[in-house]
Amino acid sequence: MSFPAIMVTLVFVTGIIWLLDSIFWAPKRVKDTKEPIIVEYARSFFPIILVVLVIRSFVAEPFRIPSGSMLPTLHVGDFILVNKFAYGIRLPVLNTKIIDVSEPKRGDVVVFRYPKNPEVDYIKRLVGLPGDKVGYLNKTIYINGEAIVQQPKEKDASLIGIVPDDSELHTETLGLHPHQILLDPNRRLIEGEMVVPAGQYFVMGDNRDNSNDSRFWGTVPEANLVGQAFFIWMSWDWNNGGIVWNRLGNTIK
Repeated sequence: MSFPAIMVTLVFVTGIIWLLDSIFWAPKRVKDTKEPIIVEYARSFFPIILVVLVIRSFVAEPFRIPSGSMLPTLHVGDFILVNKFAYGIRLPVLNTKIIDVSEPKRGDVVVFRYPKNPEVDYIKRLVGLPGDKVGYLNKTIYINGEAIVQQPKEKDASLIGIVPDDSELHTETLGLHPHQILLDPNRRLIEGEMVVPAGQYFVMGDNRDNSNDSRFWGTVPEANLVGQAFFIWMSWDWNNGGIVWNRLGNTIK
């Protein structure tokens, strides 16, 4: 059972227990008699669980970055917040959109349910919108026949020991989002082009030669979008066992 399903179940169960006690059992209880422990727990935890469910479902949800596919933008061990209402308000568990807010934009860093296994969440950068002709040739993205320009950039000290020494750092702009990408000059991945179907999105990792993305398994349905990543609230270096202080509070672009 998924975490949202567990939270919805707990809200329902604790709420029903509290409601039944208020209507049927409490009025018949002898004065000064202690309420049953299950009712006490239900009354105490119901509002807490409800608040957590509402925040996680409609406002922001925390995620942890488990892989380096989004280097240098996101590092392994980053803990991020995802805006859950950026692309519309959805019901928890059912994932049915009930209120439109805005449309995904090219260059957004998005969290989505992996189309091959919706129980798993992925994070990538949105490259192609519905109807776009997206190409990837010679390590360069083409959108509707126009190449996305890359500018070489020197690596800063924060990337030493995190990215391979022979990798290349570039700056790229998709839509309104200038960002950095990593290229491996010794590795060549799938090349080609496709037209993004209606209601679908083409996504890629910023670590271009080390990312399992739309080049391999296809596009992301709009219904699979979870939200837009926007903030790093914690970062933990698993190798050295400590907080990476200079990443805390960084916005995700």
